[in-house]
Amino acid sequence: QVQLVESGGGLVQAGGSLRLSCASSGRAFSMYAMGWFRQAPGKERESVAAISGSGGSTYYADSVKGRFTISRDNSKNTVYLQMNSLKPEDTAVYYCAASFSSAGVVIQGGRINYWGQGTQVTVSS
Repeated sequence: QVQLVESGGGLVQAGGSLRLSCASSGRAFSMYAMGWFRQAPGKERESVAAISGSGGSTYYADSVKGRFTISRDNSKNTVYLQMNSLKPEDTAVYYCAASFSSAGVVIQGGRINYWGQGTQVTVSS
């Protein structure tokens, strides 16, 4: 069983930055593709970014390309989401996800094996 715990959310002004972290308690962390998803009030959950087990491949939603960066440190069993130039429309609960499938599948929202509990990100205008 894998447990994912997110941290780093909070309140930030538009144009600001936040870095989310997701720590995994499971073994063989490098075998999982990891992703970040978000869900805004009244909207469906959407994929934001995904990264392969080795960290060599990354994928982003069009809405965050050039502003967000996903990375991972397999020695620390942790994946990160650096969020820059934040906009009010980035306000959402952000979830970490782990998958036995590829990062390319994760960014399409498919085959998630484990979810974190979520962390709130609020961007004020």
